[in-house]
Amino acid sequence: MGLLLFVVVHSAAIQDRDGAKLVLAKVQDGFPRLQRIWADGGYAGQLVAWVLATYSWVLEIVKRSDAAKGLVLLPHRWVVERTFGWLGLSRRLSKDYEYRTETSEAMVYAAMSQLMVRRLVRQKPHRWARK
Repeated sequence: MGLLLFVVVHSAAIQDRDGAKLVLAKVQDGFPRLQRIWADGGYAGQLVAWVLATYSWVLEIVKRSDAAKGLVLLPHRWVVERTFGWLGLSRRLSKDYEYRTETSEAMVYAAMSQLMVRRLVRQKPHRWARK
């Protein structure tokens, strides 16, 4: 669905692969049935083996084909890109205004909460709830 479960904002001095370890540490307790994670090519390498050894999860890298030209819709990747698009609609997240990483995380949670509440309000009531 593209809804965020956990957010970790870190400084640009931390490489994405190392930042992924911070996110996965948070995810471990909240989702005990998790088995598979999709990631882009930036997370390839030793992280795949580390995730399997540490958490027994499969980290599957979704790569774009070298032969592909132009816009190519990648499986599972479009969900992430769509979520980034939704978050980009929030004025507070359009630029990096925050000084502290905790504040940035809070702004991401606030934007996603607003999106989820809007979706809940727009849903039609169930048949049994209608008068």
